Amino acid sequence: MHLALIDASLGTPHAQRNFEREVDASLTVYNANEGEMPPPIGEPAPVQTDGETPPSFDGAIISGSQSSVYDSHRAWIQELSRWVEGAISDGLPLLGVCWGHQLLAQILGGTVRGGSYELGYIEVQQEADDPIWNGLPDPFTVFATHSDHVVKMPPDARLLASNETGVQALRYEQVYGVQFHPEYDLKTAEAMIHSKDLSRRKIQRALDTSTDANVEAAGTATRVFENFLDHVASAPETSSSPLNA
Repeated sequence: MHLALIDASLGTPHAQRNFEREVDASLTVYNANEGEMPPPIGEPAPVQTDGETPPSFDGAIISGSQSSVYDSHRAWIQELSRWVEGAISDGLPLLGVCWGHQLLAQILGGTVRGGSYELGYIEVQQEADDPIWNGLPDPFTVFATHSDHVVKMPPDARLLASNETGVQALRYEQVYGVQFHPEYDLKTAEAMIHSKDLSRRKIQRALDTSTDANVEAAGTATRVFENFLDHVASAPETSSSPLNA
């Protein structure tokens, strides 16, 4: 199975390292903030001059980011949004993580706004039965780091998980979004906590959630990736796209 990993992070090494470790599939990485995008959906593949053919993908994962999806000053966000719109129309299975989840929600007609920081290991409740939760307890523990939130669900999307801060997961047809980070290990979690421009008290409060029990419990959240790959494997093959030529 071959997936496009769209890395929307701004120059940090964590996304690629974590996804390559946790996702049991071949990944082609595109650094979106540097203008790298997968081949456009529904458009002819570019002419190849080096004998290589464009990669074909069974699905795509969109990572987290330090930017905001509603930042109109970042041209790459608009370019990526256009690509995602085409991918959704073409039926390509997509999984958005944190920022990627917010981008999908915004593209599908939902609303994303800034708010209070959710930082550290948290508990999430399932709101609907879905194969994406196969093998996960209810509630389950995950790591979260975000101050933007999906404050209005997209029309026709289904709420899959929530907690006291709001939407934690949603689904629209072949598209999934999760606000938390199933791919994070403790090294990444603590690095992200220390990187935040927050008060010492808030930083310590987040660090205090990094208990052995929480870290071990959050390990089960990687089942989201296994379940997404099962979803990709069972999805109808998309057409009219160089991604699946």
